Amino acid sequence: MPATRHLPNPESEDLIALTREIASKELAPHVTDAERTGTFPREVFATLGRAGLLTLPYPEEFGGGGQPYEIYLQVLEEIGAAWASVGVGVSVHALSCFPLFAYGSDEQRAEWLPGMLSGEKLGAYCLSEAHAGSDPAAMRAKAVRDGGSYVLNGAKAWTTHGGKADFYTVMARTSGEKTRGISCFHVPAGTPGLEFDEPEDKMGLMGSTTATVRLVDARVPAANLIGSEGQGLSIALAGLDSGRLGIAAVATGLAQGALDTAVAYAKDREAFGKPIIDHQGLAFVLADMAAAVESSRATYLSAARLRDAGRPYGREASIAKLIATDGAMKVTTDAVQVLGGAGYTRDFPAERFMREAKVMQIFEGTNQIQRLVISRHLAR
Repeated sequence: MPATRHLPNPESEDLIALTREIASKELAPHVTDAERTGTFPREVFATLGRAGLLTLPYPEEFGGGGQPYEIYLQVLEEIGAAWASVGVGVSVHALSCFPLFAYGSDEQRAEWLPGMLSGEKLGAYCLSEAHAGSDPAAMRAKAVRDGGSYVLNGAKAWTTHGGKADFYTVMARTSGEKTRGISCFHVPAGTPGLEFDEPEDKMGLMGSTTATVRLVDARVPAANLIGSEGQGLSIALAGLDSGRLGIAAVATGLAQGALDTAVAYAKDREAFGKPIIDHQGLAFVLADMAAAVESSRATYLSAARLRDAGRPYGREASIAKLIATDGAMKVTTDAVQVLGGAGYTRDFPAERFMREAKVMQIFEGTNQIQRLVISRHLAR
């Protein structure tokens, strides 16, 4: 039961159709086994890259798709509906490309962006630390200038694609000043001193590798500094607004997948002589689930349209992330309830959807942080 979409032109309709075809043929057949075994689906990202779906919102001149965020996010939602781990990975990759695209020099963009945007290279975004998640200004990882290089030391926690990525966008402290002492670096995989802990043993999203990245006297050329010294925190915060919209879209897709599973089961399962969807008590649960999915979609699309128009959208991005991820948690929990005992087994994907939804209320800024951002906007 695919989502009903109002798309602006035939090109975007073809893009959604292509995404659904790839999701059906290349993602859906592998998701169950990969999630149960914790297998990282690197080839899937290569497939999305070859199809032009990995970095849609970036300009064509660098290898991107040149699509507005309104369209990119709907593609991302379709991917998330088929496989949340991959949807999160696409969003994180787009986020890891943002600093270079928005703040890099012409030389840096010409050298690195084509490979990053073609799908040839997969990125990771290194901002959080074990003691500095909601408060990134408290980070302790350091980068010290040494001649024509910077030497990086520290640990970056909860890194999506940690140990699997081809490049790492790393925020590290270059001075003791709290907010203006952080800088942004492009660190290629294979850099001596770039090390990785064992992947986290997580509750969900097992197909998405998450690991601590350790920097042990990791030396990168000074030319790998993105933007200027001390600009890193503002770069990171600017990117997070877009990243929050990405997670809102993935969460909406996850909720759509849970709704589809619940409706299909409710039509097939009978109780007291009729399909359980015909029992009002359960039908109303499904109706509330559908309303939550549609509300989430409308909210992230509203924020995306502001972004595409060049207008401020930070508050709206936080609202979208809050609504979509809280909604996904409720919808996936209700999906398990609709399936009853079957929903609690791994014979059906409902239990996986529920586990995957939880982390979406946490990463890209916890939903408590989203409420803080929203309330501060209201107080201005």
